[in-house]
Amino acid sequence: MRHFGIIGFPLLHSFSAKYFSEKFEREHIEAEYSLYPVPIGNLKLEIGHLLDSLDGFNVTMPYKQEIIPYLDRLDETAKEVGAVNVVHRRVGYNTDCLGFMESIQPLLRKEDKLALVLGTGGASKAVCYGLKQLGLTPTLVSRTPKAGMLGYEDLTKDVMAAHTVIVNCTPLGMLPDVDSCPPIPYERVTAGHLLFDCVYNPEETLFLKKGKAQGASIQNGIGMLYGQAKAAWKIWNI
Repeated sequence: MRHFGIIGFPLLHSFSAKYFSEKFEREHIEAEYSLYPVPIGNLKLEIGHLLDSLDGFNVTMPYKQEIIPYLDRLDETAKEVGAVNVVHRRVGYNTDCLGFMESIQPLLRKEDKLALVLGTGGASKAVCYGLKQLGLTPTLVSRTPKAGMLGYEDLTKDVMAAHTVIVNCTPLGMLPDVDSCPPIPYERVTAGHLLFDCVYNPEETLFLKKGKAQGASIQNGIGMLYGQAKAAWKIWNI
């Protein structure tokens, strides 16, 4: 029996256990996939046991960057992204960027050149990497912006008009916090915008609902989830 799982906190929103458990049953694979919620501040205490006992695991918020010092090395993509969402044999990988690119690419238009990326965590690093691979220039947006970033108060009419792709990489709107959303000026969203939410539970977040009400194209993160999960399974079977 092989043992896989996902670490992060909280994990109530995660579909990974369902996805892999159904895959194992459907394909008659002798393996199990479990949730390993690691409370904030406890990663150092628990990571050694997880690295030794699991055949492979996924990493989600808030540990995609914090886990890096505990790994032997990173593959080239994870090194460039600066975040890890898959671990196998003490090596860190990033399949989020692949899942994101596969999901958003069919929705992009020739005129899409600039993108706003909401949030600065591990998911945003993968999204920025993916956008650059697809020929777009991303700009990070944060509540506490550093050099080279924008604050939400900087999202003027001209900024919003120029950045036709907006990607939410924050947990705002994720179950159970379904009544929250990033504080962008939704009245400046138009039918020429694409709003992509890395959140996939609920299926349509408040961020997406507000964009849809303005006529924007919308996409949730379920395709990104499946894409990164398929890539993770290939890694675990190297």
